[in-house]
Amino acid sequence: MKTAGVILLKSNDLQTLTSWAKNHTIETRYKERAKIILMASEGKNNKEIAEFLHTREATVSKWRNRFLHEGLAGLDDLKRPGKPKEYDFKTERSVLLALNKKPPEGYSTWSGSLLAEYLGNVSDDFIWRILKKHGIQLQRKHSWCVSTDPEFAAKAADIVGLYLDPPENAMVICVDEKPAIQALERAQGWLKLPNGKAITGYNHEYKRHGTVTLFAALEVSTGLVKTKQFQRRRRKEFLEFMNGVVEQYSNQELHVILDNLNTHKPKHDRWLARHKNVHFHYTPTHASWLNQVEIWFSILSRKALKNLSCTSVDQLKEAIIKFDKVYNEKAAPFEWTKSVVYQKQLKHKYYL
Repeated sequence: MKTAGVILLKSNDLQTLTSWAKNHTIETRYKERAKIILMASEGKNNKEIAEFLHTREATVSKWRNRFLHEGLAGLDDLKRPGKPKEYDFKTERSVLLALNKKPPEGYSTWSGSLLAEYLGNVSDDFIWRILKKHGIQLQRKHSWCVSTDPEFAAKAADIVGLYLDPPENAMVICVDEKPAIQALERAQGWLKLPNGKAITGYNHEYKRHGTVTLFAALEVSTGLVKTKQFQRRRRKEFLEFMNGVVEQYSNQELHVILDNLNTHKPKHDRWLARHKNVHFHYTPTHASWLNQVEIWFSILSRKALKNLSCTSVDQLKEAIIKFDKVYNEKAAPFEWTKSVVYQKQLKHKYYL
């Protein structure tokens, strides 16, 4: 009859196995294996240990031998390969490449089930796992605006330079217009719900009472804003607004940052020829975000226009004038910190 190997425990192993055996939070399998080794180290045979722990002799023999050959590491379960992968890297890549293609005829966008049907050898569940892994949400729509201006670097550097290091004794202003602001009349107030709670909001129905175009000039150094409202957005209105702006800085050099609207840059600009102290600086094409007055337009929209209800254009004009007055009382310059500006390039949406 084959005799079991003698187990002599080192102090560290004894301490570890004793803590496992007494621990009430450790997994039961490790607790049992620790007791087997501790009893074996006391000289008890496999049969005695099996009867005391209510297990099989084969189980006791297995862990006794594993500990003799591998120590504490032998009490861990062997790694199992598990079910072989049904899909490999090539399958995942085929899913991502399919997203870069147009959907089948009759569809405007991809869905998980449509991708599975198109590929033919992939399940819906695997499609959704891949989309989740790469953070792709097919229901979301993305938009972008990439400048294709060949002189992007020079124009952007010119404008950023005006923000960070303006010319001495000169004023830098940002000018733009916000066209077709609608005077909308909307029923709004408190709505009581059946559960007794109340919410505030406005009805989805509204009446249009006309539009107004807002011209604005932002002083970069102070944050002050000068505005004027017109019914249309033509060269005529633009020059009328600029005449009012220039009048404030009649004896001062003026650098004006503008976008590339056709009313801002005619082929033969006689107005600029008459105003020698005014210099126009145009943002690169599709890069109006370099114009700081766009930040102010965003503030105006959020704080004054978003939930405004008007019964006439005059009410809308009055609301804009009031906001402009309140804003200028606390005006502060925007802190421009982006000293390096890059021209973005588009790439494939999904790739490995």
